[in-house]
Amino acid sequence: MTSQKSSLAVLTVGAIGVVYGDIGTSVLYAMKEVFGSGHVPFTPDNVYGILSIFFWTLTVIVSLKYVTLVLRADNHGEGGLIAMLALASTAVQDRPQLRRVLLLVGIFGTSLFYGDGVITPAISVLSAVEGLEVISPTFTRAVIPVTLVILFILFAVQKHGTAGIGKFFGPITIVWFAVLAILGVSQIVTHPEILLAINPYYALTFMWNNPGTTFIILGAVVLCVTGAEALYADLGHFGKKPIRLAWFSVVMPSLVLNYFGQGALLLSNPEAVKNPFYLMAPDWALIPLVGLATLATVIASQALITGAFSVTKQAIQMGYLPRLRIEHTSVRDTGQIYMPFVNWGLFVTIVLAVVMFRSSSNLAAAYGIAVCTDMLITTVLTFYVIRYGWKYPLWLCIAATSVFFAVDFAFFASNLMKLFAGGWFPLVIGGAVFTLMITWKEGRRLLNEKLRVDAIDLPSFLDAVFVSPPQRVEGTAVFMTAEPGIVPNAMLHNLKHNKVLHEQNLFVTVVNHEVPWIGMDKRLQVESLGHDCWQVNVHYGFKNDLDLPRALQQIKNRGCQLEPMTTSYFLSRDTVIPTIGTGMSQWREKLFAQMHHNASGAADFLNLPNNSVVELGSKIEI
Repeated sequence: MTSQKSSLAVLTVGAIGVVYGDIGTSVLYAMKEVFGSGHVPFTPDNVYGILSIFFWTLTVIVSLKYVTLVLRADNHGEGGLIAMLALASTAVQDRPQLRRVLLLVGIFGTSLFYGDGVITPAISVLSAVEGLEVISPTFTRAVIPVTLVILFILFAVQKHGTAGIGKFFGPITIVWFAVLAILGVSQIVTHPEILLAINPYYALTFMWNNPGTTFIILGAVVLCVTGAEALYADLGHFGKKPIRLAWFSVVMPSLVLNYFGQGALLLSNPEAVKNPFYLMAPDWALIPLVGLATLATVIASQALITGAFSVTKQAIQMGYLPRLRIEHTSVRDTGQIYMPFVNWGLFVTIVLAVVMFRSSSNLAAAYGIAVCTDMLITTVLTFYVIRYGWKYPLWLCIAATSVFFAVDFAFFASNLMKLFAGGWFPLVIGGAVFTLMITWKEGRRLLNEKLRVDAIDLPSFLDAVFVSPPQRVEGTAVFMTAEPGIVPNAMLHNLKHNKVLHEQNLFVTVVNHEVPWIGMDKRLQVESLGHDCWQVNVHYGFKNDLDLPRALQQIKNRGCQLEPMTTSYFLSRDTVIPTIGTGMSQWREKLFAQMHHNASGAADFLNLPNNSVVELGSKIEI
């Protein structure tokens, strides 16, 4: 019992550090943007109304939607939009048209994650460093350079992994939330009546009296729940109980106290609206607070960068992105990975965002639309999961999701008003990634169809070969093939040029599934083809690490003696040539061909030993 409590405590601390870093730093800019927009007249009644809206936004979207409902939709213990997409698509697999639409919607939501991944570090670190302006206006010119230096250091250390510093994330973030609560309480004691804003009466009254203004400011109010998707995305790392415990015991109370403290400060000093968070602190605490806020935003950004690596890896294994180089940064935790292309691609785009928008207020105009779209997509997918996956009655499914859908849609519609003020930026990023994903998926389909048309049946081919077999050489040949039962091009090239056949031959197909994990006991499916040849299907979930040599070691118990020193891996490295005709448009075929050319080799992706890999290829027109 004691060890279970200890484990729960450790996971809860970890959840506070990783899951809630983003939403925990929203106090830096959310209240400032609502009152700084100029749409809300500064009156005590409006302060009460806005605080009440903040409290009930946190309650409805985070506490009820994500913590209570969405966390229940785990895919074999895993969460996140890709896991939800896999659940939803599986639930409606007998409805192909609906499944196709849901896949497109889910992939678009996944693409928007990258838009959010650019804005979050930019606005978080920038808003923290802007505390220097509160210390002295002379520091204004230093804000952007300091922000860029911090971001560069953050991205530069990614290749070394976060195992060493990750253990400090939880304690530092706990200190951050404690400081948030203390700052809030220090102001609330001057106006304790501000706590009455918890009453939904104030929110409803404000909305009733100011319907147009309410709709406009929802685009700023949503900033208080940015990072809510991380609750679900990190489900597999921490589990439901630690995430829920961390939210209700630490995170939500600290956020509410801080927001209400900012409201109390505004009642006393309306001019503090220019930066109510930092102006809550006494002068002597400003420099340490800027330092702590910067640490908190770096931690929040780190969680998002790690999430980008994980989401990209999952999208690759589901067939929506080409193979990219993946480096493991920990010998014990296989989930700790580093992807150079993703890392520096994010960094360049974030630098562009900081330089273009130049302040957290300007970035706030770009922030929200991607988040709200993802929240809306999560609600839609949740409906199909509980209706067709869990088989709940239609009325109950509508009742469970309609309120959340209405709230999400209201925030989404409000954020559309920011489209030309900067909201286009994350949408452009998401749209570009979506185009890449769909182009790669469709291109692979066309390529496989072309290969299937020209394919030779493997059993028949082997029967013909062994009528007059070529010379057999020592060792084992592993031929990779996209589909089982067909002759891989690499084998044809090997027979044509080398005119030999190995003593043992494995025809291996990697099969990816829409579930997060496939256990080692279900990894291999082996069929003997005779003549010391085997068809081997290797099964992986989208969270599994692909390690083909390790998986193939299990075949030793099935009649094949696989020795690493005498095993050669034959891979097809074909050149794709786009052609005018049926299929995708010409520019997309050219894009696919370029992506195919730049994709990392299967040797790196499947963790194959480089000294035993032979690549053979040909030109294929699509």
